[in-house]
Amino acid sequence: MTRYAYRQRGHANLHPVDARLNLPPEKQSHGLRRRAALEAARGSFDGAADAIGRGCGQTIGKRQLEQLAASAAVDFDGFYTTRVAVAADPDDVLVLSVDGKGIVMRPGALRDQTAKAAASAKLATRLSKGEKRNRKRMATVAAVYDTAPVPRTPAQIIRAPAATNETNPTDGPHAINKWLYASVVHDAATVISRVFDEAERRDPDHQRTWDALVDGNNHQIDRLFAEAVRRGIDLHVVCDFVHVLEYLWKAAWSFHDEGDPTAETWVADKATEILKGHATRVAAAIRRKATYHQLSRDQRANADRTAAYLSNKAALLDYPTALAAGWPIATGIIEGACRHLVKDRMDITGARWGLPGAEAILKLRALRCNDDFDDYWRFHLTQEHRRTHQDRYTDHPIPTAA
Repeated sequence: MTRYAYRQRGHANLHPVDARLNLPPEKQSHGLRRRAALEAARGSFDGAADAIGRGCGQTIGKRQLEQLAASAAVDFDGFYTTRVAVAADPDDVLVLSVDGKGIVMRPGALRDQTAKAAASAKLATRLSKGEKRNRKRMATVAAVYDTAPVPRTPAQIIRAPAATNETNPTDGPHAINKWLYASVVHDAATVISRVFDEAERRDPDHQRTWDALVDGNNHQIDRLFAEAVRRGIDLHVVCDFVHVLEYLWKAAWSFHDEGDPTAETWVADKATEILKGHATRVAAAIRRKATYHQLSRDQRANADRTAAYLSNKAALLDYPTALAAGWPIATGIIEGACRHLVKDRMDITGARWGLPGAEAILKLRALRCNDDFDDYWRFHLTQEHRRTHQDRYTDHPIPTAA
């Protein structure tokens, strides 16, 4: 095929055949770019380079791979802005969940406060007592999904180990139409705004029940409520019940020897009371028990911490309403997302990330988790054609094949 071009005075050459074939401006083809995006999102850049070499016979460097991954993810936001929402049952609950996960960054990619803390280390060769490495930047991870309500009772959630004649535990609501998102560049407020955009895409008229699951992070809770108020949404926020259980187990060791089987019964009793809506009553009982047994300050520290958590979050521990309405009360979806989107890829031994590379990998992994990569890639190629070729042919039509 003969490659030809024509030129307009004052402008770069135009290559109509390149435009018709949608050739990228770089030397790597779109096929190789797609393979690079998939492999870089799957595992380490070294592993991605090896996989491309085995599959294509093409040698490609780590820096090139990182650049290709970053360019492959540029249309992520535009893709989901134009994406048609999946139809859901109007009675399904619309669930939002947000969490955070740290990523080890290069020094220049840390937020100002973290970088300042890292620079203030007392010793150059090791950490002093109470110091942290301060080398991580927090990525905000979010999920939106639909779920059919499954009403339950406290006895179907948890029971004492010795109980044999009570109702057996039952499966809770199952997530469908799951959408995941993560960003290490944007702050929590921006990510939560994106979460509400996705939720409103599914329920633009706010006719469904909106439920937000959190682990107790005050900043995230404040941002969720602020965004809900701004958009006029009646949002129910519920704290993860598994986090409550973890607090109860910590408190249990203030009153029981390590490994004491009676601690299980104590935790189950207190958890059942909390599921019945008596969080503040449980908090008061824990404090009284610590005082009655005259525990020292250190001995009762976890008990007091648990009581404070239950008291402070009492308004978000309305489990009777959640269980009766069939809402989920655990953040397993977002915990799994933090592990899969962030930890499994970004926490590879020795990895140190820059912002563009980390953000691109998070987006590419989210696309794969959402089963949207193929659709996204078609959208991306269309946008690449517009940016690279179509916008330059304002006064000249792109020739079509003969």
